[in-house]
Amino acid sequence: MGCGAGDRPAWNDVPADGGADVASEVAEAPLALVAVTFNTGTSGEVIAGRAIPEGGYGPAQAAISDAWYGNGLAWPPLVDDTAAFLAEVDPDLVVFQEIFWSGACPEIPDDNRTGFVCEGWSPGDPTVAQTLVGAGFQVACHVGKPDKCAAVNRRLGVFRGCDADLCLEGLFGTTVSGCGRGARVARVVIELAAGGALTLVNVHGSSGFDPPDKACRVRQVDQVFVDLGDGAPAASGHRNLVMGDLNTDPGRLADFDPSAARWLDFVGEDRGFHWVSPIGSEVPPTYAGVANIDHVVSDTLRGDCWAPTVTAGHGAFTDIAFFDHLPLVCTLSE
Repeated sequence: MGCGAGDRPAWNDVPADGGADVASEVAEAPLALVAVTFNTGTSGEVIAGRAIPEGGYGPAQAAISDAWYGNGLAWPPLVDDTAAFLAEVDPDLVVFQEIFWSGACPEIPDDNRTGFVCEGWSPGDPTVAQTLVGAGFQVACHVGKPDKCAAVNRRLGVFRGCDADLCLEGLFGTTVSGCGRGARVARVVIELAAGGALTLVNVHGSSGFDPPDKACRVRQVDQVFVDLGDGAPAASGHRNLVMGDLNTDPGRLADFDPSAARWLDFVGEDRGFHWVSPIGSEVPPTYAGVANIDHVVSDTLRGDCWAPTVTAGHGAFTDIAFFDHLPLVCTLSE
């Protein structure tokens, strides 16, 4: 289910006055939930110098992943490990970036399917995102970007206007001219089972630190807080939750990267939005051991976050060298 990459789905309308049916968004009880943001991609550098067990994920698999799978999560043992991790966390909401879209399997030659999720794949099979979260969830992805998706547990609510288990373009967004195709910032409204609604924004900022990359990210931050392309900010509901991979570190890079500084224009204790995830130079890095680029932001929800291997009491969930990001798990409440 989808629409063209610049069209606005009527079923996901958010009024330009900044309130997505504001009267209906006041919940009958304070909202509490567990949310996860996870960039499930990889890069060739992750396995450099690592001992690779026989039959494991090594340089040959990494080359195929890069050439055919967009370096997204498509290696079945890792899918299994990640699904087990999420089952243990038992989240209400998950947002993914760089997750392989199984609908691309027909484009992949047979000899590059062996050992990956496309081996034995058939149309109608669950997507990787659906496999990770399991039964009881709806999954929806960005307009023009099926590698960026959100999943909501039906016990929390359902995506507005999405009646299926999978709505391929269920998150509305627009392309930023000159910054690639498809929506890297996208919005969906969740109709809460307890009453009211929550506006969810999934962010995957453009990567790189050349001037054009930074400029793209500035414009993407503006999509979140100024205008998504339909006259309203992405975060334009009565209550908003913004999650994802910013591809910059506002706590470390604001003096160097204008896109990091732009986040601080809108997010802080003296701003309309606040950081739920920790920021700052003393925060243990969750990306490649060097930075914190995966974040959670809200205007009404507060809470605490943790990440495997960097937060005390939370060990690794896989022994396979693949991910350069760690998942961020946040317990939130109003």
